[in-house]
Amino acid sequence: MKGVILAGGLGSRLRPLTLVTNKHLLPVYDKPMIYYPIQCLLNAGIDEVIVVTGGEHAGDFLHLLKNGKQLGLRHLEYAYQEGEGGIAEALKLAEDFADGDKICVVLGDNIIEKNIKKAAGDFFTQRSGAKLLLKEVHDPERFGVVRFDGEGPGAPVVEILEKPEDPPSNCAVTGIYFYDSDVFEICKTLKPSKRGELEITDVNNEYLRRGDLTYEVLDGWWTDAGTFESLFHATKLVEQGGANLVDGQPRPMAPLFTAASE
Repeated sequence: MKGVILAGGLGSRLRPLTLVTNKHLLPVYDKPMIYYPIQCLLNAGIDEVIVVTGGEHAGDFLHLLKNGKQLGLRHLEYAYQEGEGGIAEALKLAEDFADGDKICVVLGDNIIEKNIKKAAGDFFTQRSGAKLLLKEVHDPERFGVVRFDGEGPGAPVVEILEKPEDPPSNCAVTGIYFYDSDVFEICKTLKPSKRGELEITDVNNEYLRRGDLTYEVLDGWWTDAGTFESLFHATKLVEQGGANLVDGQPRPMAPLFTAASE
């Protein structure tokens, strides 16, 4: 399985910070934001990764990440997205990299307390389709939200709604997705939403229509870091208890994280 990190966007909600660099390179406690999705993938045993980004600060990723070897990655690629078009539009740029393999997609501003090791293993043995990671939140109207057929989680998902004004549940779709190779053909069939974007929710609903969508509830806390409030919240969570824990302990990504400079 290969990893796809989507790290584009204008970061308009974090201006003026994002006038000088990409949002995903801003610090979250003691690490650049982009390190957290990379470590999330590494903890799941995924060491071939593509970073999809865009904008005038895209080159900053190369300065920081280089070829990824110092972070523990076996292979790192970059793709450049021209303009804005939504998550599904950005995902299409990873088709050649995926080369028919299953993929794990992580939004670059998503940070989790624990890990996705079990979910990755479950999807590896899933014959086809997609898998979502859900999390109960207090503000589901900010996210894609699932409607259950019954009392969920545990009940089947019957619909996924994008940022609903009246959420049918408090279970949000986190920015971590597993897909088979059909995802790229699905992305090509999408029509722009009212926001003018190709929505990842439409991708997930297509897998749901096919009867080929599974889900798991993410263990531990989860947050994005796309606003000043959530960026501050993410920093406090990491400072208080770490992130990307494995068996209750943080797994360092690389010697790059040591305090001393060799």
